[in-house]
Amino acid sequence: ARTFKKSGNPPITFTTAPTPMFRFEHPLFLLAFLLLAAVIAYRFRAGREPVLGVACASSFAGLPRPWSIRLYPLFAAIRYIVAALLILALAGPQWGNTVTTRTTEGINIVLAVDVSGSMAALDFTEQDERVNRLRAVKNVVQDFIEGRDGDRIGLVVFGSEAYTQVPLTTDYPTITKVLERVEIGSAGQQTAVGDALGISLKRLEDIPGTTGIVILLTDGRSNAGALSPEDATRIAAQEGIKVYTIGVGGTEPAPFIVNDPLFGQRVVYQQVDIDEPMLETIARDTGAHYFRARDTDSLSRIYATIDNLEKNKVKVKTFGRYKNLYPWFTGPALILLALWIVLSQTRFIRLP
Repeated sequence: ARTFKKSGNPPITFTTAPTPMFRFEHPLFLLAFLLLAAVIAYRFRAGREPVLGVACASSFAGLPRPWSIRLYPLFAAIRYIVAALLILALAGPQWGNTVTTRTTEGINIVLAVDVSGSMAALDFTEQDERVNRLRAVKNVVQDFIEGRDGDRIGLVVFGSEAYTQVPLTTDYPTITKVLERVEIGSAGQQTAVGDALGISLKRLEDIPGTTGIVILLTDGRSNAGALSPEDATRIAAQEGIKVYTIGVGGTEPAPFIVNDPLFGQRVVYQQVDIDEPMLETIARDTGAHYFRARDTDSLSRIYATIDNLEKNKVKVKTFGRYKNLYPWFTGPALILLALWIVLSQTRFIRLP
């Protein structure tokens, strides 16, 4: 057995581009607008504020009104404009850039996918259309890959033999593209579960880490390969590698499309034997779980469950540099306040 190093996964840091942002440093002061609105509503209902076109209308009906009388409602509104500007200034308006850095201790994940001949069974459906098992697995696995963040993911396919399709990497688009091109029978028609697990363990050795896991998916019984599932499980358990196992398919005979030399292409039903005790043992002995996927929905839920069980550690830090904008509000407020004071003692002076 190979010896796995226990040095820990090196952290990966992602930095986003600066994002322009406007904010209020003290947004609770904005609640004062509710009080201001209540005061304005009360004064208008009580008849203490003039309405445009109404001031002095009863006393000077039919006579031309000077500009000061026409503008009196605007003069009265200056106080409320000043109050609104001061409230905005107190809330601390700011403009600047925010930069977010995310440091993640990614998990090393190897996806081992069965591509033997039995994966051609047409017992899964997507959008009311029958698809083979591998097609359903591809779609669900792609969603799983896209949902991870900062993890290194590798891809191993197996049939009679096991092959590394993608070594551990964070290049998720490449993984999904390679997975999409994988075909049924490309690694042989039989099922080498032990070899698939052995190759997966070797891929985890490529990048040292204590948080490596394998997600092994198959729909058959191990009947090929040089390494037995028992020996591969023993190695994984010794090295602390969790192996989540997924058995694909139902218990009833599954439909297959065959090319009959006499009748042409037709559908036949065949029984596919899943070695559930073996898959349960692999998962149990490595501290993981075994799942049975009988349809597309259950397969999606299984990968979602594993996704929740194996979350990486993420530290998020947000840095911002902001410029205070309150002078843009206090300046006009003071000018308007001074104007109101001058006008209230001259043109708009109120006599007892």
